[in-house]
Amino acid sequence: MRTSLDSCVPAPACNSQDYKLSTLDGITPNTQYLGDASKSKWVSSGTPKVFQDQVLLTLSEDGESSSGTLLATTSYVWYGKVSAQMKSSRGVGVVSAFILLSDVKDEIDFEFVGADLQNAQSNFYYQGVTDYNNEVNLPITKGSTFDTYHTYEVDWKPDQITWSVDGKIMRTLEKSKTFNTTTNTYHYPQTPARVQLSLWPAGSSKNGKGTIDWAGGLVNWDSPDVQANGYYYALFKDVNVECYDPPSGANVTGSKAYIYTSLAGTNASIAETNDKTVLKSLLGSGTDRDKDYPKPAKSSDTSSASGTKASSAASAAATSEVATVPGLTGAGPGTNGQRPDSGNGGSSGGSGSGSGSGSGSGSGSGSTDTSSAAGSAATGFVQGDNSNSTPNVAPQKGERVLQRSMFAILVAFLGMLVL
Repeated sequence: MRTSLDSCVPAPACNSQDYKLSTLDGITPNTQYLGDASKSKWVSSGTPKVFQDQVLLTLSEDGESSSGTLLATTSYVWYGKVSAQMKSSRGVGVVSAFILLSDVKDEIDFEFVGADLQNAQSNFYYQGVTDYNNEVNLPITKGSTFDTYHTYEVDWKPDQITWSVDGKIMRTLEKSKTFNTTTNTYHYPQTPARVQLSLWPAGSSKNGKGTIDWAGGLVNWDSPDVQANGYYYALFKDVNVECYDPPSGANVTGSKAYIYTSLAGTNASIAETNDKTVLKSLLGSGTDRDKDYPKPAKSSDTSSASGTKASSAASAAATSEVATVPGLTGAGPGTNGQRPDSGNGGSSGGSGSGSGSGSGSGSGSGSTDTSSAAGSAATGFVQGDNSNSTPNVAPQKGERVLQRSMFAILVAFLGMLVL
């Protein structure tokens, strides 16, 4: 059981780089990533594919991408300039996103609702606290979010954030204007965050009414894109990260990792250190990085059946303790991946499942199949017809129930602990 901040795994520090998204090289399934950011650039969940030097995030009705697809950088950003060159998906109920998300749920967003291809939604959250006044639509005047590649940029500084589209600043947020007199704190994103790219079914029947309405309605699984390819898709060409120096007065004793020194979740609670970030297995933690799975019994072992059962039980128990860090903390609009409403998405407290998308299988098998990506062109992928129209919503196919939701965001800071 994790009971202290020391149990949390240090986060790999920012690394300025240009992520060319033309192959699946450097993308590791979240069931295999163990914290070495030098070997993996992205952690994945769902089914990313490749088509003509572009990475596709996919969303299908069934299978591995039935909850969508998510990529998260392995390195964190503690202030910097981050841009993504992308095309959103389209269709009611379907949402594409390019965001920065921290482990305490500080968040800076570009979101693209498939029912509205002429606007990019900008948003921010402080520790997952919902404030509907934070969202601002940014109009797209050239083409649409679906049929035209645009470059979306977040310039995140300790005193202000700007959102830009194709080099033009569209919105500026000053930290000085985010002071909350109730909590006596600035409700301003200020903790190290990962870049996340995602495509997810906000219009799932499992979501609350407010989320579904925000997404334009229920997902239409008979849309032209699904009929042509078997899935919805968003396209990404490039993500660029330029790291800034830590804020003035920061606790800096190294350059390799970020750690939390208190539960406050503010600038002052972050230290930049040289702590190690790599685990031996997904059972590891900040205080026991070498923890591994039980060794399998030797073939010559003649132990009793009861002993075998005990060993199996111990192995199952160990697997159930799989760490939620490193891995994916999810993506979405700030509160468990949903808009708060009278449905099941109304908790801004952000209580999440300890077995969220950051958890992994002891088998080490991943959900990303590079062979399927390499063969995506041969499977007959068809890009859209460059129409800005959004297909009408169709009834959901009977008895369809989403069995998982990788976009549930974990508990703010305690989501990093195994309770």
